[in-house]
Amino acid sequence: MAGNFELQGRHGKSRVRVSRVWRRPAAAGCHVIVEWSVAVSVVSDCLPSYTSSDNSAIVATDSIKNTVYVKAKECTEVVSMEEFAVILGRHFTSLYPQGPRWDFYGSLRAAVFGQVSEATVTIVERPWERVVVDGKPHSHGFKVGVEKHSTEVIVKKSGSLLINSGIQGYSLLKTTQSGFEGFVTDRYRLLPDTRERIVATEVTAWWRYPFEHVSQLPSKPFCFTQRYQDVKEVLSETFFGPPDVGVYSPSVQNTLYLMAKEVLTRFPDISSIQLRMPNLHFLPVNLGSKENPLVKFADDVYLPTNEPHGTIEATLSRPMSKL
Repeated sequence: MAGNFELQGRHGKSRVRVSRVWRRPAAAGCHVIVEWSVAVSVVSDCLPSYTSSDNSAIVATDSIKNTVYVKAKECTEVVSMEEFAVILGRHFTSLYPQGPRWDFYGSLRAAVFGQVSEATVTIVERPWERVVVDGKPHSHGFKVGVEKHSTEVIVKKSGSLLINSGIQGYSLLKTTQSGFEGFVTDRYRLLPDTRERIVATEVTAWWRYPFEHVSQLPSKPFCFTQRYQDVKEVLSETFFGPPDVGVYSPSVQNTLYLMAKEVLTRFPDISSIQLRMPNLHFLPVNLGSKENPLVKFADDVYLPTNEPHGTIEATLSRPMSKL
């Protein structure tokens, strides 16, 4: 409480850019590099810093930034971003318990200082991908990809845990096998029915893992990075269908549902998934007049545009699961 008011606060550090290289010897495989943008937000018992001039319970955001680099250094073996986020969350919720409070000079300031009760760690990865030279993966060469792997991990002092992972900027397009018909007809409708159109989207996906407490994390490391690659592959396969004939999409909504359903069907270790799939339009181009048709559309020339675009999103969950 702050006087007659209820005060809730949190603080942290955002856009902490860190890269980690694991230089494995040739006999042990190739070099591995990651580049992450890390954000840490903590809930702590430092309300006096808001209501008075007492900053003694604040974990400085600069200290939070420094911790990211220290923990990256301590990871002598390759870790996924999800594992790194859990490491950070457990650090902040365990290093700052209730206990003696000391000032900068080592003098006891108070019997108790503010504890961190919750830490939220969000990481977005810049997708460095190994290059292939003469048909072979290069041992230490990389190029930047497009879609980004992301995660949000929440760790509480009690050990309660929430792990979400996701994809950002996953652009997909097919030039046929898509239509949209039978939708509401009213005075505002101008769009005709069609069974032939380009469908394009930029998928944003978030899925939740079933681990609800740090004690539930597998003793054998769970390969979050591989599961990310698996989910991306399933989303792509379901969107496109078989390579020779494809699969018909009657709407972005139906395709979204089938993509989400396939992920939950294939991976029992994912409890729910949220997909956001904007409908990025390719508009038929017709130029000229009846007397002078410069360009007559024949499923060939389009104007690509993303402003405005349709917005379609949904969450699919197993029973008793929420994203």
